[in-house]
Amino acid sequence: MARFFKPTKKTSFSKKHQEVLIDRMDHHGAGIGYLNKKPVFVDGALTGEKVLVQLTESKAKFAKAQLIKVLTPSEQRVEAVCPHYSECGGCNQQHLLRQQQIANKEQALSQLMTKFAGQTLSLSPSITGEALSYRRRARLSLYQDKGRELVMGFRRKHSKQIVDVSHCPVLDERLNALIPSLKALLVEFTQPQNLGHVELVIGDSGPVVVLRHTKALAASDRAQIIDFARANDITLYLMPESDQLERVVGEQPYYAEVGNKLPFLPSHFIQVNQDINQRMVAQALAWLSPESKDNVLDLFCGLGNFTLPLAQLAHRVVGVEGVQDMVDWAKQNAKLNQLNNVEFYQANLEQDLSSMLWASQQFDKILLDPARAGASGVIDQVSALGASRVLYVSCNPATLARDSQSLIEQGYRLTRLGMMDMFPHTSHLESMALFEK
Repeated sequence: MARFFKPTKKTSFSKKHQEVLIDRMDHHGAGIGYLNKKPVFVDGALTGEKVLVQLTESKAKFAKAQLIKVLTPSEQRVEAVCPHYSECGGCNQQHLLRQQQIANKEQALSQLMTKFAGQTLSLSPSITGEALSYRRRARLSLYQDKGRELVMGFRRKHSKQIVDVSHCPVLDERLNALIPSLKALLVEFTQPQNLGHVELVIGDSGPVVVLRHTKALAASDRAQIIDFARANDITLYLMPESDQLERVVGEQPYYAEVGNKLPFLPSHFIQVNQDINQRMVAQALAWLSPESKDNVLDLFCGLGNFTLPLAQLAHRVVGVEGVQDMVDWAKQNAKLNQLNNVEFYQANLEQDLSSMLWASQQFDKILLDPARAGASGVIDQVSALGASRVLYVSCNPATLARDSQSLIEQGYRLTRLGMMDMFPHTSHLESMALFEK
């Protein structure tokens, strides 16, 4: 029988303003209220508030709405510190009292782990730090608008448009100090329409600037930005292609944490919050408790953020990372820090590992630090590696909760759980979970 295409009928919904009482918040920081018994998610609304909203999306089981006006504000509501907060897509929690931000993140982590891991556990004290000037890296988009003005800043909320920014309260002040003069320089370029973005990073070696350009820079423009970098003691990289970096001024950037020096490229992943990262690594060492006789495996090891500190305490450490370039740099970093008891391997941790030489060995302890997608590929193979302790560091509590189910089915028990506020004024949270046989 022939089948004919039938276009899906779009669901219509009312665009008129409606009052909603916010009952609670989800783990992304949105307020949840109800209209006709259907949950409505409202960004910017807080628990207990009566708000005026306009629906932007309506599905069978939920709806989303734009906050129009707060009719009855919560006692937890505060004035945002950033003048761009209502537009910028970076932070989404500046309207909420800082202590309540932390409490909400702790609650979100606890609820997700209870629901999916099936285990209730009191949280260890959270690792928190300064709420402002904590970011050591940021990417600012560059765009020449229709009036031929150069716009430099961050993406708007739910948009590809750019908010022009001269100062970001959560960015390291040494990087903030560069923004106005850097923009003034780029405005004078002969072809600003060929500029893509600027990456700012602060290392222990000083500030780093990466300029992405889609066509070759004019000789005069190249000379100007080189002079600017030299005058401001900046390490300058030019990026003519998305995977190509040319260091034209300054020394190799590095950061020094937990007794190790780690050189890096600005294209490498490094934790944005240096203070929290240092305390996170220290807590990981305390919880995993590596001993001088232990063989330790570090999965998703990156440049060696956890691997090198582990190697200072354990008998032997193996680091595994999916990106070969990161593996090469991690090897160099181990050599630089005179650590001879650590090995690094490249492997796709989404595939079966049984044929890998390192995976045929047994380990006393394992650390995992995956990206937001979690460790679904390797997590089911952890028990076969023999570890009595597994430490899971996560930037996504939902995938941590999911992967915890596998560890529990393999005979591990969740014994410690903690939140780390790596990204103040956002709903993102870092967490750490310890599992023991």
